[in-house]
Amino acid sequence: MRTLFLNPPSFEGFDGGAGSRWPASREIESYWYPVWLAYPAGMLDDAKLVDAPPHKISIDQTVAMANDFELLVLFTSSPGLKVDVRISEMMKDANPKLKVAFVGPPVTIEPDKVLKSSRAIDFVVRREFDHQIANYAKGAPLSDLPGVSYWKDGAIVHNPEGGVIENLDELPWVTKVYHRDLDFRRYNVPFLLNPFISFYTTRGCPAMCTFCLWPQTHSGHRWRLRSSDDVAAECKYTLENFPGLKEIFFDDDTFNYRKARAIELSKKLGPLNFTWSCTSRVTTDYETLKAMKDAGCRLLIVGYESGDEQILRNIKKGATIDMARRFTENCHKLGLVIHGDFIVGLPGETRETLRKTIQFAKQLDVETIQVSLGHAFPGTEFYEHAKANGLVTIDGMADEGGHQLPNAVYPGFDRGELMEWVDRFYSEYYFRPKTAWRVVKNAILNNDLPRLYKEAREFLFVSSQRKKFVKEQKDAAEALRGAEESVS
Repeated sequence: MRTLFLNPPSFEGFDGGAGSRWPASREIESYWYPVWLAYPAGMLDDAKLVDAPPHKISIDQTVAMANDFELLVLFTSSPGLKVDVRISEMMKDANPKLKVAFVGPPVTIEPDKVLKSSRAIDFVVRREFDHQIANYAKGAPLSDLPGVSYWKDGAIVHNPEGGVIENLDELPWVTKVYHRDLDFRRYNVPFLLNPFISFYTTRGCPAMCTFCLWPQTHSGHRWRLRSSDDVAAECKYTLENFPGLKEIFFDDDTFNYRKARAIELSKKLGPLNFTWSCTSRVTTDYETLKAMKDAGCRLLIVGYESGDEQILRNIKKGATIDMARRFTENCHKLGLVIHGDFIVGLPGETRETLRKTIQFAKQLDVETIQVSLGHAFPGTEFYEHAKANGLVTIDGMADEGGHQLPNAVYPGFDRGELMEWVDRFYSEYYFRPKTAWRVVKNAILNNDLPRLYKEAREFLFVSSQRKKFVKEQKDAAEALRGAEESVS
C-alpha cells in the first residue's frame, strides 16, 4: 500500500506530534524531527513522510494529498487531537478508499475514545508501531498485529500488547528518510546550532518522573540500546549527506543514563570530529561528562524541573538540589553548555516553591532555559494524581494557536496566576544584565543577530498572549465576584 506518514498541521507553528515530548507551540518557533514516523517510513519502499508544520504545509494542501495514497498514518497529540481527527475526516472525504491509522500517546491511553471520535479512523496502534504499520501496508490482516485496536462488525477489538522492538540495530536509519523526504534546513531549535539533525541512540527511559509523557504512554521504561557501532555509522552517513549541517542532537530520553555506555559511545564518536549535543540527568558524574566533552559534546538539555526538594520527591525525579548544583558546576568547569528545563505547576506547588525555583535557576546561571506549565497529560501518573485530587480544571491544554494553557491548578491558585508565574520566571531570568549580554554576545559570535531579532519578536509576542490570558482570567474572576455580591 502506498503509505503517507503524516505529522499534521494541527496548529500553525505547532511542534506537537511525532518528535515532541511536550506538544505545544513554543515561545520561539521551533521544530523537532518526526523521528517516530521516520522508522516505519524507512521500512516501506512506497512511502512518504510529510512533516507539515516546519514545511508550512496547510490543512488544504494536506487534504489534497489524500488521492495519492492508500494508507494514512497520522501521529496525534492530546492538544491537537480534535483538529487531527477533522483533518483525517477531510482526507477520507477526498478519498473514501483511504485507510486511516492513528498513532501517538492519546491512542495508547484511550483507544476506544479515539476510534469512537470518528468512523474515518480505521484503526489505532498503541505504543510503538513500527512493524505493525509496515506489516499492514504489506498485506498483513489487523487481527495478526499486536497492540492494534480496530473496528470489527460494529465493535472495537483490542489485540494483545506487543510490538516492542528489542534489537534497535534492525531498524532503518531515520536520517535516510530525512534525506529522502524532508528539508533539514526547515528545522530550528533556538539553543542548538542550526541546521541540525536529531535521532535516537536508545528507546525507553528507566527514570520514573511522574509528568513525563513518552515513557508512560509510548516507549516504556525499559532502556533499549543501539550498538555504539551502529550509532557511529549513522553519524558518519549524516555528516556526509547533509552539507552545511552544524550539529547532531541525540534526542534520547536520557542519553547518558549508564556511565559505561556513555563513555564507550563517546570513544566511537570522537574520531568523527563533529559537534553534538544530547539530553542528560543531573546524576551524571564528572568522568562521564569529560569523556563526552572530549568527544565533541557541546550542549546538554537538563531537566531541573524545580528548586524545591519536596516537589522533586513528589514527581519521583530521583535527584536532589545538591546533585543539580554539583552537576552544573562540573559542566561549567568543562565548558559544557546547558539548556535547563523548569516546570511551573507541579504537585505541591506554592508561591514559595515558585520563588525558590526562580532563585535556584538564577544561581545555576545556565546558558538558556525553558519554562513550561505543568501539563497533566492523560496516561501519566501526574494526570492520575491531579484527577484524583480534583486539580484537573479543564480538558483544553492549548489555545487556538496551540500554546500551552494550564490544565492542573492547585488550591490558592487560578489559571491566570500560573500563567503569570511562567512570564515572571522568564523575565526575572533573562532580563538580568549578565544574562542578556550573554545572549547577544553569542549571537554576535555565531553571526546569528538576524535570528536573535526574529526570536526576540516571537518571544515578546507569546509573552503578550500570556499577559492577555492573565488579564482575561482576572476580569472573569472580578465579574464573578461582582455577580455574587449583587445576589447576596
